[in-house]
Amino acid sequence: MHVSKGIKVLVTGGCGYIGSHTIVDLIQSGYDVVSLDNGLNASFDVLDGIEAITGVRVPNINTDLSEDEAVEAIRPYGPFGGIIHFAALKSVEESVYHPLRYFRNNVGGTLTTLAMMEAYNIPHLIFSFSCTVYGSPSKLPVTEDTPMGRAESPYGATKQTGEILYDQYFRKQREKTGISLRYFNPAGAHPSALIGESSTNKATNLVPVITETAMGLRDEVVVFGDDYPSRDGSCVRDYVHVMDLARAHTQALPPLLAHRQEQSYEVYNLGMGEGVTVLEAIHAFESSTGERVNYRIGPRRPGDVPMIYADNTRITQRLGWKPEMDIREIMRTAWAWEKARRR
Repeated sequence: MHVSKGIKVLVTGGCGYIGSHTIVDLIQSGYDVVSLDNGLNASFDVLDGIEAITGVRVPNINTDLSEDEAVEAIRPYGPFGGIIHFAALKSVEESVYHPLRYFRNNVGGTLTTLAMMEAYNIPHLIFSFSCTVYGSPSKLPVTEDTPMGRAESPYGATKQTGEILYDQYFRKQREKTGISLRYFNPAGAHPSALIGESSTNKATNLVPVITETAMGLRDEVVVFGDDYPSRDGSCVRDYVHVMDLARAHTQALPPLLAHRQEQSYEVYNLGMGEGVTVLEAIHAFESSTGERVNYRIGPRRPGDVPMIYADNTRITQRLGWKPEMDIREIMRTAWAWEKARRR
């Protein structure tokens, strides 16, 4: 008997990029899913894509997770066996100029998920954190024991605050458990090209900026800085395919549901385990798609961490998760999605 049988999971930010791909993987693994998303940074059209892939129409609760009303809004849809929490504003650059907006939305949403667990006795939570909690690390690759550095952006500060809150909450719990997945740089799209990264706001992540430039929607990709201590002077990131990332959330659920966790709150890095420079990413797109990308070197961007990539040993050993798709597959699926969505 599968542990997923009959288990209902609430996915906050379910219409967003990572949330939608995780919903697909959850459904295909046998879970019942309810989405909570107010469409602030996502389109409800993604629910059509999820249905086209899975044959399931996922209900969505249209409410603001940072407001207290969200706790009552989920009542008719329960009971829930767990929450997977994605809902957050996520632009490093934007957060630098609008810090209070990020504090209210991201920290407020984190507190609301805990209020939901208390109100309805929801026993398990998986939280998508970000490698921004490490700040600018002094040693690479980063492990889960790498100390939190000084946040390089208000966005990073909200993620650090969220992790502190969850750590304090779950530390004294006996019946409730949580997992934090510190993901690095999710990219790519579902192989069907029916869902992918499509923020309602201006794209700031590198891969959609590359694909939009290749489509002629942008004049160029600006590479922010070429004087970093990397192989070619550009920033280094750890790009992980969004479907690999989605699968990690699904694989994290059974140990929670079966109460097999060693501790009430555990943290895992979620990345490929290797660094790719911005320029290498551009060249990977060109070589895997045959398309040329116009780019230029610009000044450094406020809030950017120079170099970061993961040590993913812990999640590989404890949960059996391993990334299956490399940077070329990321670029191929991202390009297929970009072309499909512009038709």
